[in-house]
Amino acid sequence: MLNLLFPKVCNGCNELLLQDETILCSTCRFNVPLACHHRNNDSTFMDIFYGRFPVENATALLQFQKRGITQNILHNLKYRNQDEISDFFGRWLGGELAEITAYKKINMVIPVPLHKQKQKKRGYNQVEGFGKAIAEALNVPYRDDILLKISKTNSQVFKERFSRFNPLRKGEGVFSLQKKEIIENQHILLVDDIITTGATLETCAQQLLKANNVKLSLATIAIA
Repeated sequence: MLNLLFPKVCNGCNELLLQDETILCSTCRFNVPLACHHRNNDSTFMDIFYGRFPVENATALLQFQKRGITQNILHNLKYRNQDEISDFFGRWLGGELAEITAYKKINMVIPVPLHKQKQKKRGYNQVEGFGKAIAEALNVPYRDDILLKISKTNSQVFKERFSRFNPLRKGEGVFSLQKKEIIENQHILLVDDIITTGATLETCAQQLLKANNVKLSLATIAIA
């Protein structure tokens, strides 16, 4: 009865899902553009941070395309209360990373945080399910109490590249590192929903690297 009143639709194309389908219909799952840098040692993601900070490994599951499946997915995740999308892609990527030797060396998963006011308004951090599912697949802790966002910033997604990049690069005190001793000598996987210029991930990395002997890897749902 509930499905009749509130039918479940595909987050890629908005068509009705069949009984055995979740999040994406079979057609969208087949056609969604994949990045999957971890599958073939593609350095595209890592090259974004060349000369900015050291990165051990970096991968995104999907390739972002405007007015395409990936944009619909991310809009539904961030703005339409479809937080189960996060867990779906975390389980997808986590299952693959768990089979790769380089990612088996990770000790902890940490999400890019939302400002508390923004998270209260949205009701969730869109990266939480993604990070938790990857942490479970890698059998490591998920810690959302290490990085805090202490300064509100405008949404970084879907803006022009130049205007999006500068505020975080020049801004001070956007993120704060807590419990620094917990991450000392750890290999951390920092996760976010989308990587564009890398400004947000770099600002988070600058905080995490204040701890002694920290190694950083990166994973996102999508790359633009």
